[in-house]
Order: sequence, then structure tokens, then C-alpha cells
Amino acid sequence: MKIEFDVKMTVGKMYDYMLYHTFHGMQGILGEMVGILLIIGFVITDPHKWLYLIFGLIVLFYLPVALFINAARQVRLQPAFQDKLHYILSDEGIEVHLGEQVDSQPWENMQKAVSTSKNLIIYTGKNTASLFPRADLGDQEVAVIEMISTHMDPKKVNIRI
Repeated sequence: MKIEFDVKMTVGKMYDYMLYHTFHGMQGILGEMVGILLIIGFVITDPHKWLYLIFGLIVLFYLPVALFINAARQVRLQPAFQDKLHYILSDEGIEVHLGEQVDSQPWENMQKAVSTSKNLIIYTGKNTASLFPRADLGDQEVAVIEMISTHMDPKKVNIRI
């Protein structure tokens, strides 16, 4: 069985992936905790130390803003994102076609599969992934999820419909 679809990467789709990737790791969690603690420090100090509030807000908003800027830069500058990526999912693995270039990964190399409200994310490495935007999958979304679930270890799959 084969499933084929095209993906056109946009800033919103890339930003969704970057938010998920960052805030499900220690860096994002610790950064947000520090920001929250600084704001709590502002609330409980007497008199209020305004620097706690200012630095807390900077810490809380810096990472999401920086991620958005990075997503925009990546989509704008990466040659692979200028055209549509053509994906073929088969029993052997995932193939990505970009013009004449073809890259393939067997299912055994996939580290995990997760979902966000906008994307299905298949991690092929610690910091590398294939993004399958739900908007680009259309009516094939359920078939793609079934293909992933069938070929990957259930412990590695955390996809919600």
C-alpha cells in the first residue's frame, strides 16, 4: 500500500513544529518556569520589585518570539521549502521527493511519531523530523495515521486524531 501527498511548508506549520519541539524539552520547560518564578517574585516582594516583572515577561515571551523569527527565516531561506515536497509512505518507509532529489527512511529508523493540532510529526533523529501538516493531508489523514501506527512500535506513536 502507498500513500502519496504534497506538502507546502509555511511559517505557521514550521512554527507549530518548533513550539512543540521546544516546549516538550527541558530548555523550553525550564525557560518558562524561570519566567513564571520571576513574575511570582514580583507579586510576593514588598515593595514590588519591578525588575522581576520586567525580566519575567522578557523570559516568557523571548522564546516564542525567537522561534517565530527562526521559523520564518528557515522557511524563507531553505531551498527545500520553496517548492512542494512530495511524500510517499509505503510498507518500506517514507520517501521525500524534491525535484530530482529523493531521500528515503525505513520505518525502523523512525524514532517517534507525535501530533499537534496542525501537524503530524515523525522524528527521524533527535532534532530532525518530517512534518505532515493536517491541512495538506486532507482526507488522507486517517490513512496516514494508520500507516504510521501499523509500521512503528506502538510505544513510539503518540498521535491524536
